[in-house]
Amino acid sequence: MPRTREPGRTVGSRLLDVLFAFGPDHPDLSLADLVRLTGIPHPTARRMALELVKAGALDRREDGRFTVGLRLWRLGTLAPLTESLRTLAQPFMEDLHSALQQHVQLAVLEGRQAVVIERLSAPSALGLMSQVGGRLPLHCSGVGKVLLSHGGPDLVESVLDGGLRKYTSRTITDPGELRRQIAACRRTGTATVHGELTGEADSVATRIVDGRGRVVAALSVVLRKGSVKHQAALPSVLASGLGISRQLGWRPGTAVRHG
Repeated sequence: MPRTREPGRTVGSRLLDVLFAFGPDHPDLSLADLVRLTGIPHPTARRMALELVKAGALDRREDGRFTVGLRLWRLGTLAPLTESLRTLAQPFMEDLHSALQQHVQLAVLEGRQAVVIERLSAPSALGLMSQVGGRLPLHCSGVGKVLLSHGGPDLVESVLDGGLRKYTSRTITDPGELRRQIAACRRTGTATVHGELTGEADSVATRIVDGRGRVVAALSVVLRKGSVKHQAALPSVLASGLGISRQLGWRPGTAVRHG
């Protein structure tokens, strides 16, 4: 939905509206798209988009559509949490990918969603809804359930109060059952999803813990239904998660914090 045209908004806030209109599901936008998504009047949106092109934050293709510019992309890669996580996790993700030949993804919590910050894929693996930078629901994705389970009671209640969208016939929409799964995930640090987000995709996920015991990310493999037994994949996923956690300073005996 377009943003409201609030009086008195600063130029900077409107420029950010233009930049944040881009996303994994719409990486290129026309001027009409920008007007619709931001609620900014056409002349103003055009002027701001062209200023961002001149600064290198956006690029303009020959067909007139806008895309994120190289300078903005470089700036995004400097985010300290995601960059350090991606760098430390890369060798473990590559080993996991080589062993299982399935999608491997790393995600962090943002609001009430999981954001994928890295993904390795095999050419023959199942097609997925998510991309790097894409968002996944917390209640029915592997990484989402791990992050939800360790996000604290306020986050759990917020997700439950917001309604549990049903993506497939197997999506858990009963609050009591989801609470039971959350409790189990807190005990084990792992979550298994059976076709809840995409009918043909299962997921095995585990937590990533830093030196202070905070769960800062979740790691998962996404399996084509029936291709790899969950119990066969779980030890490799768990070992990779522990390896990344050690790189972040976690040590056995450090209590895992929830929320």
